[in-house]
Amino acid sequence: MKEFDIKKAYHLFYLIRRSEEKIIELYDTDKIKSPVHLSIGQEAIAVGVSLALDDNDIVFSNYRGHAHYLAREGNLNQMWAELYGKIDGSSRGKAGSMHLSDWSVNFMTTSAIVTSAIPEAVGYAFAQKYKNDKGIVICYHGDGAVDEGVYWESLNFASLHNLPILFVCENNKYAIYTHQSKRMLNDSISERANAFGVKASKVDGLTTKDFYNAAYKSLDEIKNGNGPMLIECLTTRWRDHVGPGEDRHIKFRSDDELDNAIKNDDLLRLESMLSEKEVKKINDEVDNKINEAIKYSEKSSFPDTSEITEEVYG
Repeated sequence: MKEFDIKKAYHLFYLIRRSEEKIIELYDTDKIKSPVHLSIGQEAIAVGVSLALDDNDIVFSNYRGHAHYLAREGNLNQMWAELYGKIDGSSRGKAGSMHLSDWSVNFMTTSAIVTSAIPEAVGYAFAQKYKNDKGIVICYHGDGAVDEGVYWESLNFASLHNLPILFVCENNKYAIYTHQSKRMLNDSISERANAFGVKASKVDGLTTKDFYNAAYKSLDEIKNGNGPMLIECLTTRWRDHVGPGEDRHIKFRSDDELDNAIKNDDLLRLESMLSEKEVKKINDEVDNKINEAIKYSEKSSFPDTSEITEEVYG
C-alpha cells in the first residue's frame, strides 16, 4: 500500500476549500454565470479517494463536482473560465459549474441530473472489461441518488458482470433538506448494495486518511477481480444545498450537527501535521494559482452568439 501523502492531501484540500470560498466571495457580483453546489465540509472524501487512484483510473462525478474535479487535478484555469461562462472554459463557457470536464486527467463530463452519471459509469466499466483495458471507474454520487431506480439497476448490472467500478456514496444524509430516515427504511445503503452482490462498506470516519484507506483497499480488491465495490462515506455539507449561502434558518437540521462537523474540520488536522513553513508555502502557492485563474477568466471573452447551439446537446 502506497503511503498516505499528508502534504499533497493538505494541498488538494486547501485548493478545494479556498476555491469554493472564493466562489462564495464572488457569487453576488454576477461574474459566475451558473448555479453552484458547494462541497465545503465534504472535501476529505474527494481528496482521500483521489490520492488512492492511478492515472489511468476514470472518474465520473455529479453536479456537486468541484471537489472531485480539483482533487483529480483538473485544469484550474479552465474550471474558473467555465464558471465565468468564457470561451477558455472546459466547455467554452456553455456548461457551467454543474458540467465540468477534463478528459486529460480522465475526469468525465458531469451532469446536473441526479444519477445520470451512474449508468454511464457502469457502461464505461463494461467497456473497460470488454476491451481488457487498465483503469478502474470511480463513480461519485450522493445519498439522494440511491432513491432512483436506475441506481439499483446499475448496481445489479455491475455485479452481474463483475465490473471494475468503485461506487463512492457521499452520504451527507440529506436529499436537499429531507433526511435519509424519511426517504428509506432503516440505514440501509450499504446493506442493500451487498444484497445486489456489490461488496459495500460504511466509512464513518472524519479524516481524509480514513477515506484514503477505504478507497485504496477497495481498489485493490477490484484490481484482483473482486469488484465491483461501494464505499458509503458519511459526511456533512456545511452550506446550502445549492448556492453560496448558509441554510441554518431553514431548521431542517440542528445547529449542533453542523457545529460538530465544523469543529472536526480535517483541513485543520492536516495543517497541524505540517510545519508552519510547509503550510505557508502551500497556502501561498494555492492562493496565487486561484488568483491567476480568476485573472485568466476575466481576460477571456464570452462565446459569440453565432455559436450558441454548437456542440450543445439535450
